[in-house]
Amino acid sequence: MKIVVIGGTGFIGTKVVNNLRERGNEVLAASPSTGVNTLTGEGLAAALEDAQVVIDVTNSPSFEDTAAMQFFTTSTGNLLAAETAAGVGHHVALSVVGSERMPASGYFRAKVAQEHLIENGPIPYSIVRATQFFEFLKGIIDSATNGDTVHLAPALIQPMAADDVAAAVCEAALAGPQNAISEVAGPEQFRLDALAHALLSAWGDSRRVVSSLDAPYFGAKLAERDLVPFDGDAGLAATLLVLCLPRQPALA
Repeated sequence: MKIVVIGGTGFIGTKVVNNLRERGNEVLAASPSTGVNTLTGEGLAAALEDAQVVIDVTNSPSFEDTAAMQFFTTSTGNLLAAETAAGVGHHVALSVVGSERMPASGYFRAKVAQEHLIENGPIPYSIVRATQFFEFLKGIIDSATNGDTVHLAPALIQPMAADDVAAAVCEAALAGPQNAISEVAGPEQFRLDALAHALLSAWGDSRRVVSSLDAPYFGAKLAERDLVPFDGDAGLAATLLVLCLPRQPALA
């Protein structure tokens, strides 16, 4: 089976490509660096020739509201049109748990718009929503930093390893189209502010965490459960956070 991974040379995409190849699939890693550009359409038709499945793990290079919306809607629209022309039978997309609960953030509005395009499009689909990656936690902390303080809400977070995210995307691709959204999350829940404090301590970082219910998360005010699955149907990854850290933080 030929599978095309859009964003296949990126952080998650590389893991998806390697995972699928190890299972014996024919996989094409598609990205601007390999001559495939979903924003302009360059190289799409040739890349999708004879493809049965297309996996989209691209991400907007900007979190700015207009740029993110333009990226996800243009890229997804071009991709769905090219898939229709090529006769692709399954579109798989990676999204984010809680996107629909954070409309104040332009980035998450753009992810919801992407999901709607897929749901209302012509290609049978599977959308996999994942929680935040372990590898993205430092980026979350950095984005909330002002001087030597980090302002974060005490909302729940259930992060997961990027390898587990990639594995969940591969499972969805190989299982066939579900025409539905599934969710996957890490095995443990933490409070975002407390987790940031523990991580900074583990890393020897002197920044101080200030907990605030009003602290923005990429432009959105967080309710307690905005970043975690609401129901018990989410798949749980196996990798514990402490296994991905240089040393165990004091999370208690």
